[in-house]
Amino acid sequence: MIEDNTTEGKDDQANAAQPETAADETPAAPVEAGPTHSGFVALIGATNAGKSTLVNRLVGAKVSIVSHKVQTTRAIVRGIAIHNNAQIVFMDTPGIFKPRRRLDRAMVTTAWGGAKDADMIALLIDSERGLRGDADAILEGLKDVHQPKLLLLNKIDQVKREDLLALAAAANEKIDFVRTFMISATTGSGCDDLMDYFSTTLPEGPWYYPEDQISDLPMRQLAAEITREKLFLRLHQELPYASHVETEKWEERKDGSVRIEQVIYVERESQKKIALGKNGDAIKAISTASRKELTEILEQPVHLFLFVKVRENWGDDPQRFREMGLEFPKN
Repeated sequence: MIEDNTTEGKDDQANAAQPETAADETPAAPVEAGPTHSGFVALIGATNAGKSTLVNRLVGAKVSIVSHKVQTTRAIVRGIAIHNNAQIVFMDTPGIFKPRRRLDRAMVTTAWGGAKDADMIALLIDSERGLRGDADAILEGLKDVHQPKLLLLNKIDQVKREDLLALAAAANEKIDFVRTFMISATTGSGCDDLMDYFSTTLPEGPWYYPEDQISDLPMRQLAAEITREKLFLRLHQELPYASHVETEKWEERKDGSVRIEQVIYVERESQKKIALGKNGDAIKAISTASRKELTEILEQPVHLFLFVKVRENWGDDPQRFREMGLEFPKN
């Protein structure tokens, strides 16, 4: 169904810290009277379609990292939003693409697994790219998925209205979407209509999470993701995907600050030199940017220490996959 809702070695360190907060275990009741709704919505799409930006927009806070580098999201990130009497759990899945490495296969498998576990699936398509490449392959894959499916055309402010309608018609010819929404994850255009739809369509039932919880991602993992985002933003041209960030130490201090130690793993010595930069300039800039954002999120002083270590073939290490929340492919 189409609805046009457009509205025109040493371990080198850089000193640059957020407490892990335990939420109440019992979800709070919504403010408004009446039946409550709750459910899981899987956002799927090609790499760089804007899924993480959209999740952050709908949740109203940053729960998923964003960069222009494709395949930034590696595991499912759940962002939790409250709208009217509904609690909507958005599953930000890795971008779906043709996998070449073991890590690629794990990410794509995770994305399709997330789709099949959700109450509803929302396919996000970059309107500028249309159905070229991975988007068309994803439409084929959706034919085997039986949950209700929505089509979300993103970046509508960059495309002519007639081209949007033609794209929506072409996609609906391939898949029986229950609704089509035209949105902009960046500006928020069309997002209120989308949230209204979710809040009235998801199943009636109790909320899964406390009212003030916005993600199920552990704080240590979110901190590592934020540093990885800054790494991508700083070194998106130079540093390959063979990098991974882990939070190894989290210490709450008596003065109200927190000390965080993180390790950036790369596969080769040459990559370590890139991550450090000349005279340590790159790692210092990454640390400063990450510490600033962590301080804002945690609302407490942060002391962040980054280390860069070479771990050859970490992309074939099952433990690293578990740290990322991915299932290790056997071949």
